[in-house]
Amino acid sequence: MPYHLPSSRRYSRPGIPGDRTGPARTLGGMTSTGEERGGVGRDGPWWWERRRGAVLDVGLGVVSAAECGLEGVPFAREAGIPAGLGVLFGVVVGSVLVLRRRSPVAVVLVGIAVTPAMMGFLLGVIGLYTLASCEVPRRVTVTLGSMSLAGTFVVTYLRTRGDVEADGALVVVLSVFMAVALTVPPVLLGLYVGARRRLMESLQERADSLERELSLLADRAEERAEWARTEERTRIAREMHDVVAHRVSLMVVHAAALEAVAVKDPAKAARNAALVGDMGRQALTELREMLGVLRAGSPKPAAVAVPVAPAGAGALEEGPCLDELEALVGQSRAAGMSVEMVVQGEGGAYAPDVEQTAYRVVQEALTNCHKHAPGARVVVRLAHRDGEVAMQVQNGPCGADVDRPGLPSGGNGLVGMRERVLGLGGVFVSGPTDEGGFKVSAVLPSR
Repeated sequence: MPYHLPSSRRYSRPGIPGDRTGPARTLGGMTSTGEERGGVGRDGPWWWERRRGAVLDVGLGVVSAAECGLEGVPFAREAGIPAGLGVLFGVVVGSVLVLRRRSPVAVVLVGIAVTPAMMGFLLGVIGLYTLASCEVPRRVTVTLGSMSLAGTFVVTYLRTRGDVEADGALVVVLSVFMAVALTVPPVLLGLYVGARRRLMESLQERADSLERELSLLADRAEERAEWARTEERTRIAREMHDVVAHRVSLMVVHAAALEAVAVKDPAKAARNAALVGDMGRQALTELREMLGVLRAGSPKPAAVAVPVAPAGAGALEEGPCLDELEALVGQSRAAGMSVEMVVQGEGGAYAPDVEQTAYRVVQEALTNCHKHAPGARVVVRLAHRDGEVAMQVQNGPCGADVDRPGLPSGGNGLVGMRERVLGLGGVFVSGPTDEGGFKVSAVLPSR
C-alpha cells in the first residue's frame, strides 16, 4: 500500500472565502497537513498534490540518479560487468527517489538492497527521512531503520576491515559511526518534522472548530435576538389590543346610548358623555404610559442573547392589578351591562405579571361580552386558592330583541388570552355553555 507525505490543501466553505476547514485527504486516504502552503486545490501531476513538490522530487531523483550512475562505475568493475551496464543500473536505482512520496517504503527497501554495492547514499538518507515523516506506522519505520542501520554497519565493516591498518576495535567504531551517521539523523529529523506537522494539523483543526463554534453561536444569538424581537412585537400588539379594544368598545356602547337618550333624557346623556370622556382619557393615559416605556427602553445588541420573558408575561412596567377589577366591572355596569362579581378566598401576594394577566383576561372577556352578548347577564368569579388564582367570566344568552352595537372584531382576543395564560404556566379554557352563553376560565400560579 503506498504511503504519502502530508501536504496542505486549502478550500473554502460557503460564505467564508479562503477558509481552511481542516486537513485535506491524500490519494491514500491519509490526513495531510501542509508541507506546502498557499495553493487552492490540487495542481500537481500524478500523485503529487502540488507542482512544487513534483519539481522537488524530480530534482532529487536526477541528483540521486547522477550519484548512483557515478557509483555504478566501481560497482561494475568489482562485479566484472561492463561499465555502461553498471552506470545504467545506478541511474535506474537513483531514479527510484522520485517515488518517495508515493511509496517511501519501496524507496527505503531499494536503498537497503543496494547498500552492498556502495551506492545510493542520497537515496537512503532521503528515503529514511521521508519514511519517518509520513503517516507510516512507527513499527514499520523502526523495522526498516534497524535494517538500514545493520546493513550499513555490516557493509562498512567488511569494506574497511582489510583497508585500515589497525585493530578490529577501530574498524568496529568506524563502522558504528558510519551506520549511525547515515541512519539515525534522517530518521530523527523525519520523526520531528512529522510530529510538528501533526501538531500543526491539530492546532489548525482546533482553530477551525472554534471558528465554526463561534459562527454557530453568532447564528444562534441572531436567531434568539430575532425571536426576542418577535416576542416583544407580539406582546406589544397584545397590550395595545387589550387597552384599545376594551376602552373603545365601552366608548362605542356609551356613544350608542348617548345617541338614543340625547333627546329624551339630557341628564343621562350628559352622564354618558362624561363616561365616554373618562374612558377616552384612561385609554390615552394607558397608551401614553406604554409608549413611554417603549421609548425609554434601551435597545439590546442583536448579537447578544438576552433572556426574554415568556409569551404572555407582563412587561416590567407597572400594570393593572387585581384590586382594580372592581373598577373594571363598575365601568361595564355603567355601560348598561348586568355584571355580578363573586370573590372567593383571601387575596395573597401575587407576582405583578400574574395580577396583570388576570386583569387582562377579565378585561378581554368583558369586552367580548359587550361585543357579542349585549344585554346578557354576566358573572365574574375570582377565586384565591393555595398557590394559584382562578378567574371565570360567564355570560348568559343574548336576548333576541337586543340591538347589537356592531363592534368590529379581529378574532385575536381569545388567542391573546390563551398566550398570556400559557406563557405563565397556567390553564386556559373557553367555549360555549349549555345555556347558550359563553364561558372563559383561567387558572394562574401565584408565582
